[in-house]
Amino acid sequence: MHGAPGSGLLLARVPRRLSGERRRLIALRVIGWLLIVAALFALGWDIFLWIHDGHFALTPAGKLWYQLSSRSFNFAERVIADHIWKPLWFSGVMTVLSLPTLLVAGVPGVLLAVVGRRRKRRRFGR
Repeated sequence: MHGAPGSGLLLARVPRRLSGERRRLIALRVIGWLLIVAALFALGWDIFLWIHDGHFALTPAGKLWYQLSSRSFNFAERVIADHIWKPLWFSGVMTVLSLPTLLVAGVPGVLLAVVGRRRKRRRFGR
């Protein structure tokens, strides 16, 4: 896309179509950054509580999920424990949800952002 001839306006050229692989990489990067932002918000909340209460503790992901939406938490527990496999909920999911939200959201976020990063093109001879 360029401005009208002689207008002095030159806009960045935007590709009309992205390849399927490039779309997947963009989706991974966006999801990764959303998770990183969520992890940073959780850390900010924990710091706020530290200032307010006087002791520092990282909020477990399960506690935060339950506080944000107890209905969806209970629904997930019912579906996984009653219809899929009970040990999966108690030994697997609850183990992960007992970890700090900063880790549960931050580590996958960083991994997805790194996997979805733009690849630098190598230029030979420069």
